Amino acid sequence: MNWRIIIPLFLIGLVLIFGISLIEPLNGSALEARTQFEAPPQDPSGFARAIEPWDWQFPRDHGPHPQFQTEWWYYTGVLATDDGRRFGFQFTIFRRAISPLDANSSSEFRARDIYMAHFTISDIVAQRFYHDQRYSRGGAGLAGATPSEQMARYRVWLEDWQVVAENDEATRQRILAASDDFALDLTLTQIKPPALQGDKGLSPKNKEIGNASYYYSLTRLVTSGTITLGADSFSVRGNTWMDHEFSTSALGDEAQGWDWFGLIFEHDTELMLGQIRQIDGGVESAFGGLLVYPDGGTRALDAADFTISVTDTWHSPHTDADYPAGWDIQILGDDGFRFSVAPLQADQELHGADIQYWEGAVRVSGDVSGYGYAELTGYAESMQNRF
Repeated sequence: MNWRIIIPLFLIGLVLIFGISLIEPLNGSALEARTQFEAPPQDPSGFARAIEPWDWQFPRDHGPHPQFQTEWWYYTGVLATDDGRRFGFQFTIFRRAISPLDANSSSEFRARDIYMAHFTISDIVAQRFYHDQRYSRGGAGLAGATPSEQMARYRVWLEDWQVVAENDEATRQRILAASDDFALDLTLTQIKPPALQGDKGLSPKNKEIGNASYYYSLTRLVTSGTITLGADSFSVRGNTWMDHEFSTSALGDEAQGWDWFGLIFEHDTELMLGQIRQIDGGVESAFGGLLVYPDGGTRALDAADFTISVTDTWHSPHTDADYPAGWDIQILGDDGFRFSVAPLQADQELHGADIQYWEGAVRVSGDVSGYGYAELTGYAESMQNRF
């Protein structure tokens, strides 16, 4: 999912460990603030839960949903230069509410939300993985998301890392992010309607009522722009996958982590598959996948509609975790098919982050072919009670 991060993949590490409180400036005259970290309340009471169908309206629902505790905007893509040099990228911004109530303060630094961003580039030719993270309070213009009550154009940002709509309908978007030695500037054009995951966008993660998220995807965003690595810039083209998900307490208590795939096939079809792994070694049956056809129509997949078999593993030298590193996947049914998924490079682990997980570019071959992203959590550390 960013889900990831649903896949989201989070400032969760930050948010679940820390909260932000404001110390008001002396005499109320200067806009100064000090960040204090302390354990935040884990109680989800006061936040909305994903229970009933959602009244989807776009571009409104590209924006934030502050009545829910957790939310993320997730973009991944596999891009290439004209001569075939390939890159992967991930750009995800997470929002985590530390209170269901609006901040009751005249200071612009007081905030009810914390934001975190993960930004990565995979240089496939060099087999080098660049990754960085940032976090900020959602006040004083440091981080945030629109449209909101002001109904501004879609934008989600953390400092100068941002996704911004270039038209009112948000069917053309731009991603801008720069770290010390890598950057991207991409323009994305939507060619299919939002694909609603689960039951018309209500995506259960557990059989308990309310352990679900509202979740949609833009599965094929035609992408062009520039990737910069050090002093070198590359003009690239390809496709991007976007997920947007919001929830309160989505995962069950027995969840260890998840394996998620967002795959873009060459014949104008896309596929999301996910499985939530349990602490006892089982798989949660409530979560499945979605097949998106060329005309934008979809087929929801239950957990029983596909099989995922691991064909290879990779041992992380950073965290000592063992990750799956190859899969044989079969979609069952009258329009079923079978294919293999393999990483474009082995080391695409976000280590040293608040949450350590593997998120990387993959290649698809078999009955279908193409590229996409896989997200693997709960291998370096449990995701229990994280979402």
